[in-house]
Amino acid sequence: MGIETILNEKEEQWQELLKDCLSCDKCVLHNTRNKVVFGKGSHEAKIMFIGEAPGESEDREGLPFVGRAGKLLDKYMTFADFTLDNVYIANILKCRPPQNRDPDQSEQDNCIDYLRLQTKLIDPKIIVCLGRIAAMRIIKPDFRITSEHGAWFRKGSIYMTAIYHPSALLRDSEKKADAVIDFKSVREKAVELRIL
Repeated sequence: MGIETILNEKEEQWQELLKDCLSCDKCVLHNTRNKVVFGKGSHEAKIMFIGEAPGESEDREGLPFVGRAGKLLDKYMTFADFTLDNVYIANILKCRPPQNRDPDQSEQDNCIDYLRLQTKLIDPKIIVCLGRIAAMRIIKPDFRITSEHGAWFRKGSIYMTAIYHPSALLRDSEKKADAVIDFKSVREKAVELRIL
């Protein structure tokens, strides 16, 4: 099987997954969403950023991290030499919870397979969880963001870490210095793994 055939099959799988996601009605959030927020970035990325759920701006535009928190995330990504050409960004939930409340367990359970399939298709070497909820779902259930942000974990061939969610940085600017250190660490890991 040639590389072109493999790439075509992979793109077909992406389109099928997107189609399934756009028509999803597994939980009540499909009743209140404006748009499904699937993800953005390179399908060939070796670094994935994973947040918890879309917010108001994301629900309106159909893309993750486009509001105030997204603008701040963009600044940190630029600082670390990450662009949408070398990362992929997604959330655990593809629909916005009302009033941006935390996603409940059943909503996460109903939506997590979409993220798992995205992750399988991308096959990242690094996963960066944005915030406590993503870290608790992806890294370990008892993850403590205040004491464990920036720490590295390994599952199989994937290196995982968690950093403060950009919205937390907007609420508490004292955490921004930690975010700089954490982004430096992610960049260093990417260089070490010859991703950058």
